[in-house]
Amino acid sequence: MPELSNLFAFIGATIVLLLIPGPAIIYIISRSLADGRTVGLSAVAGLEVGDTIQALLAALGLSAVIATSVELFEVVKWAGVIYLVVSGVRTLLTQPSDLHTDASHVTSGVAFRQGILVNALNPKTALFFLSIFPQFVDTSADNAKVQALVLAAIFVVLATLFNGSYSLMASGLRSVLLRGKSLYIMRRYVAGTAFVLLGLFSATTSRPMTAK
Repeated sequence: MPELSNLFAFIGATIVLLLIPGPAIIYIISRSLADGRTVGLSAVAGLEVGDTIQALLAALGLSAVIATSVELFEVVKWAGVIYLVVSGVRTLLTQPSDLHTDASHVTSGVAFRQGILVNALNPKTALFFLSIFPQFVDTSADNAKVQALVLAAIFVVLATLFNGSYSLMASGLRSVLLRGKSLYIMRRYVAGTAFVLLGLFSATTSRPMTAK
């Protein structure tokens, strides 16, 4: 187990990260407003699978390998960019179904898969695990790997709580948006544009520099 001082410091750093708006929060809010609680929470579940991937890579030391491999980093990045942009364009070109409080533009499965990709390629989270996460692990200790795995689990739990709260708050506003064309705009144009922007944002990210 990590020392208590490191544990509390890590929790504080994680909370600060989760409060800063980024691709995950944009995705949660747009999906929850556009498609409701069930789809929004499915998106959160996908995001946390993505968080788990990043956390495990960091705990096992594999994130540094990806960061230092130009070819691997570019392949992963551009695969995500293409998926996000194509998803956004398809959303923009698709006519949403009739608006009801229980209607969804996408299925829970689609939201889940999109969420995995959004957070697995989230540069904000990647930077956290590459530059900040290692500072809370005593690499000279015999249980360094266990420390890293414990911190990774704590990160995923906190991210689930915060992101789930964002989804519940956003989906709670859908009934208000149904009074006009706001929900239609959210489901088609805001959600589609958010995906395209997330893709373009990912395209501009450069390979993180790891400490030597």
